Amino acid sequence: MNAGEQMATLDAVGRLRARAPKTLAGYRRFRAVIEQDGALPARLKHLFVAAAACVKNYAEMAERELRAAEAAGLDAEHAGAAIAILASARGEGAALRFEAIFACVYPAGRIDAEEQALTVAPGEAEANFLAYFKTMPPSLGKLLELVPTGGDAYYLMREGTLSGTALEPRHAELLLVTVLAADYSNWASVHMDGARRAGANEAEIAEAVLCAVPVAGLSAWVVGATAMDAGQDRA
Repeated sequence: MNAGEQMATLDAVGRLRARAPKTLAGYRRFRAVIEQDGALPARLKHLFVAAAACVKNYAEMAERELRAAEAAGLDAEHAGAAIAILASARGEGAALRFEAIFACVYPAGRIDAEEQALTVAPGEAEANFLAYFKTMPPSLGKLLELVPTGGDAYYLMREGTLSGTALEPRHAELLLVTVLAADYSNWASVHMDGARRAGANEAEIAEAVLCAVPVAGLSAWVVGATAMDAGQDRA
């Protein structure tokens, strides 16, 4: 692709138009869910797709979707929230990949700032985990027991992801749902439950899962719908 040229969508492929019209008809319907305001606004759904595409290393797709989010009215503060969320959910590489694309789409949105020194009080991380999960997950109990600094680190990154960005908590949870569904992860159900507690309804959760389909195919919906049911079974 040349500089400034945007990646086409799947429906621009002539061979699919000629040989797989049903595939494209279905694809267009999935795209319509993302591109139109519904339970969630289109600008957020494009952001969710962009974040998931970064995890898969689909940089051109991620840029296309982030530009669509910007055109739909998403401002730099809300778009930039995905950097912190990806850092926690999928690590440094995915976060830096998104940041590079963000800098192209929102050139005025980059910030130069000094790192802030934060402290964690004794028991603060444990209390946070219990408040969110209701019971201590074995993985986090082990981390607090064996590597207490790691427990504090986990708490800070998780809390920064879910309540420390410009996105509403339910939207931060739903972005994670898209990313996890695109990775076919059962952990999507945990953040579906978190989204419900933050006020999300089932239609919003379903649309967040569908945002994973352009990135990860139909299996993303199957895994995501199963996770929705698992969360409802726990309710």
